Amino acid sequence: MWDLFGTHIVHAGTISDAPSIASVLQNVVNFLLSIIGVLAIIAVVISGLLYLTAQGNPKQAEVAKKILFYAIIGAVVAFGTMIIISQLAEFFVG
Repeated sequence: MWDLFGTHIVHAGTISDAPSIASVLQNVVNFLLSIIGVLAIIAVVISGLLYLTAQGNPKQAEVAKKILFYAIIGAVVAFGTMIIISQLAEFFVG
C-alpha cells in the first residue's frame, strides 16, 4: 500500500511467530542458572586454593570448608529451582 507521497505503508498484523512468555521465562532461567553454575565452579576453585594454602591454619581451612559447603548448597538449590520451574511450565503450558 502506498500513501500520498509515494512511500510504502506497512500495516502491522498479528504476531504469530513471537515466542511465548513461557519460553522467554525459560530462557531467562537457563541464562541465570548458567551464571550460577559458573559462580559455583569459581567458588569451588577458590575454596580449594584456600584449603591448599592454609598450611595448618585452622581458621583458613574452616573458611575454605564453609565456602565449599555453601557453593554446593547454592548449586543444588539452583538445580532444584530449575527442575521445579520446568515442571511448572510443563504443567501450565502443556
